[in-house]
Amino acid sequence: FAIRPCLNFSRWVPFPMIPAHRQPALALIRGAGLEVGALHEPFPIPPGTTVTYADSLKVDEAVRLFAEIDASKITKADQILNLDVDGLGCFPEKSFDFVIISHVLEHLANPIKTVGEVFRVLRAGGRAIIAVPDKRFTFDRTRNLTPFEHILADYRNAVTENSDDHYLDFLGGVAPAVLTERPESVAHHVARARARREHCHVWNSESFRDFLVRSIGLGPCQALPLYESGGDQNQFEYFGVWERTAAE
Repeated sequence: FAIRPCLNFSRWVPFPMIPAHRQPALALIRGAGLEVGALHEPFPIPPGTTVTYADSLKVDEAVRLFAEIDASKITKADQILNLDVDGLGCFPEKSFDFVIISHVLEHLANPIKTVGEVFRVLRAGGRAIIAVPDKRFTFDRTRNLTPFEHILADYRNAVTENSDDHYLDFLGGVAPAVLTERPESVAHHVARARARREHCHVWNSESFRDFLVRSIGLGPCQALPLYESGGDQNQFEYFGVWERTAAE
């Protein structure tokens, strides 16, 4: 698919600190929003909007796990939650005008559940900003795409935690040499990958869009894309803005 500009952005002033393919999203969000999993890269929001931050880690926990990140840049979460266990259950239905979930779904055990939660907490007409890495442009490039059937089975079985096989696959793709080490050493690497919630699901832009459409179809909410950019255009990720429609 190609970049999908659906609205007129001619009067919008761009933010210079974010990639060009993400900039149109700023013209599409307003009001009070939620960002899930910002870590050290919260999404810039336009003037006049407000945002609540939710994450699985407190700042001190994130600093300990991600020593490579400047601690001063880590976003303090207003709400600590486990998406795979609790979803966004701490927030009522139709709570927000926008939800940002950028480079989060690939880490989760049950991404279909989270997609449903994102649209549940959006008001009718609210927008979801959704991004995942396109494997072709990341350290996942040698890994196989995650079949939708695998994710669907986890959803139907109400899985709340990724199996070790997910992290072994991650390690095999990004650091295959560690899998030849002693069993106790491999177990240590798996435990660390789990603590850091490394990539468990792998998509390119086309397969992720298919995942997203099918996941939305499994829930009670309906949504339509307002803007999309894929890895073929931006050399990085699938990035889209989807609107929850009034029809349910």
